[in-house]
Amino acid sequence: MEQYKQEFIDFMVESNVLKFGDFTLKSGRKSPFFMNAGSYVTGTQLRKLGEYYAKAIHDNFGLDFDVLFGPAYKGIPLSVATTMAISELYGKDIRYCSNRKEVKDHGDAGILLGSPIKDGDKVVIIEDVTTSGKSIEETFPIIKAQGNVEIKGLMVSLNRMERGKGTKSALDEIKDLYGFPTAAIVSMADVVEHLYNKEKNRKVVIDNQIKAAIDAYYEQYGAQA
Repeated sequence: MEQYKQEFIDFMVESNVLKFGDFTLKSGRKSPFFMNAGSYVTGTQLRKLGEYYAKAIHDNFGLDFDVLFGPAYKGIPLSVATTMAISELYGKDIRYCSNRKEVKDHGDAGILLGSPIKDGDKVVIIEDVTTSGKSIEETFPIIKAQGNVEIKGLMVSLNRMERGKGTKSALDEIKDLYGFPTAAIVSMADVVEHLYNKEKNRKVVIDNQIKAAIDAYYEQYGAQA
């Protein structure tokens, strides 16, 4: 596993973004782990987060694209931080764009924040995590309505590796349905490999009990290839 992926896993835990315990998800599933990107709250955290996304986008999709689109609301700081990091790390200027939940009819009217999207643009979509693909159902038509646009891929921070609407993962379902590649900075398999029975700051984050709960969760909800 690449060094930046190992660092990103530690960063999620230290930022209290990735937690282990008993959680009820929006889907109603009881999960032994939970990720909340809303817990990245400081300038330092957002700068680091942007760098991890930038490296993953570079490694998976390259930098031959024009716009980084972050769906409202959590995608807004992600797209801003990551375009700044791409500029800093790779010297490439990418435009950021997000959508509003409600169309604005005065001043800077319309549904988009940041850069407009125009004919011929290549777009990468950035999100925190995808469990059902619902946000892409809303985002895809907004982007396509802007003109003849090529979507180069979707990048999320964590692949939960659980079933979406069918037997495949939500990321695989999105890839099959919309025809563009999907990727994550890390997967839950990476997380378990990096944290299981290893001490971080004098504490074992994934001990035998949590590992057993994660295994049981995937027995029930794990995605099939």
